[in-house]
Amino acid sequence: MTETAAPEALELRLRQQVLLSEFGVEALRASALMPLLQRATEMCAEGMQAQFCKALEYQPSQDLLLVCAGVGWGPDCVGRATIGADLASPAGFALKTGRPVISNHLENETRFRTPTLMAEHGVRRAINVLISNRDGHYGVLEVDDTREGVFGEADIAFMQGFANLLGSAIERLRSEAQLRIALERQDLLTREMSHRIKNSLAVVAGLLALQVRGTDNADVRNALADARARVEAVAQVHDQLWRLPDITRIDVADFLGALCGKLAESAGAHALRCRAEAREMPADLAIPLGLFVNELVTNAIKYAYPGGQGEIRVEAFSRDDGGLTVAVSDDGVGLPEGFDPTKARTSLGMRVVTNLARQLDGALVVVPGPGARFELRMAAQA
Repeated sequence: MTETAAPEALELRLRQQVLLSEFGVEALRASALMPLLQRATEMCAEGMQAQFCKALEYQPSQDLLLVCAGVGWGPDCVGRATIGADLASPAGFALKTGRPVISNHLENETRFRTPTLMAEHGVRRAINVLISNRDGHYGVLEVDDTREGVFGEADIAFMQGFANLLGSAIERLRSEAQLRIALERQDLLTREMSHRIKNSLAVVAGLLALQVRGTDNADVRNALADARARVEAVAQVHDQLWRLPDITRIDVADFLGALCGKLAESAGAHALRCRAEAREMPADLAIPLGLFVNELVTNAIKYAYPGGQGEIRVEAFSRDDGGLTVAVSDDGVGLPEGFDPTKARTSLGMRVVTNLARQLDGALVVVPGPGARFELRMAAQA
């Protein structure tokens, strides 16, 4: 900064405070480092009324400082040019000692050598401050100029403000990146676990199928077949879960549609229809919900139409109170008079259904009318 009259100097310092404030907001909002570094060099050069500014990233393997962002330099400098990080260079001294460096007469400087990059651009004076945070030293922020003038202590305060904001932003961005990596790894492990559970359940289902073929007792065969169907239902749920983009949430429409598609394979001549609204719910409810629908659809396939084929419907829709209703219905022979699912102690299937409804924190309602209609009325989910 050249020597200025007192009013001009005051106006400049006020402008610097405005720039620092504006950059502070940008640093808090930044989601990528390089654009933020570039913006810092632009605003810092403006505030210092300087021709050049650059952000230098320390490369410890080579003990060099890389120009990673800058303004005023040639087109091939940013991302390529380097400066020595030893104590004989101004930027290197600031990095290694943590102390700001002002050199107002580089051509007569005896403390440091003039880096080649600066000599090529005719730089006569420079000021360097350290960019640092709790993770260590990131590098150096430097302002340069070819014109005569004097950088002073007030300029150090202004530049150090930018450097401090950069240091905090770099620390935050690195922490966020590490957190994303950890979350992605956790997501991958969870998907892998769900995939392996699905494969393990498929093995169990296969063993039950072998047991069915190995017995002549009809009751045992039926019990084993029912057990196999329930195991396959759980496996089907896990097969869907590990493929989801967000394994913490499921879309009810997609989930029930895929489940009904699988159930239709064993529906024989019956038509299985699914009509579900697009709505999200926590993934930990997927298994009990899938088993609930599987149990009722399987029962309808077995018992609703003893004389032939018919239609079985699975529906899911939102209620006015924000809750979700999942229904399974048919137009078959209907339920016995006075049927109460909570008292159907002789039926394992109905005991499973009532327990699953309780697990889902929903009310199981048998709707009167032709055929059979079971509704699970769940409360609104977060």
